[in-house]
Amino acid sequence: MRVLVTFASKHGSTREVAQRIAARLNELGAPTDVRPMSEVEELNGYDGVVIGSSVYFGHWMKEATAFVERIRPMLTGRSIWLFSTGPLRDQGATNPPEIAGLAAALPIVEHRLFGGAMSKSRLSFLERTIVKGVRAPFGDFRDWKEIDAWAATIAQQLKEAA
Repeated sequence: MRVLVTFASKHGSTREVAQRIAARLNELGAPTDVRPMSEVEELNGYDGVVIGSSVYFGHWMKEATAFVERIRPMLTGRSIWLFSTGPLRDQGATNPPEIAGLAAALPIVEHRLFGGAMSKSRLSFLERTIVKGVRAPFGDFRDWKEIDAWAATIAQQLKEAA
């Protein structure tokens, strides 16, 4: 089963998570490509799709929700997993509201919410001002073991489906 891992990432953290998931799937024998959503035109040749988005102010990126709507007809008959990155340290770890709507509209296997990362050097002046105002912490809060374990679960689910 061939898999596409696609993502929307503003500052690179979600891109790195997507790359890690794809690398792990490849290691586990599931041929996988990883591409930003902006480069995905069709899903021919893919049996599974992993879709990820950064979470900003509790929501998926608009690019991500628009992407899913655009490719929605192409998702029929494919296994679909979603992931979100964004909570920072002790911030609330709640699913973005878009996930409930996507889960109701698509046959999603699973959604995972992973911690995110925020580097001051990657932010614009305006973003740094907002971060300071809401007292969001800087740092890398991604749990790579958890991400690797989820990729292994996806690989196992693909094997079972084959």
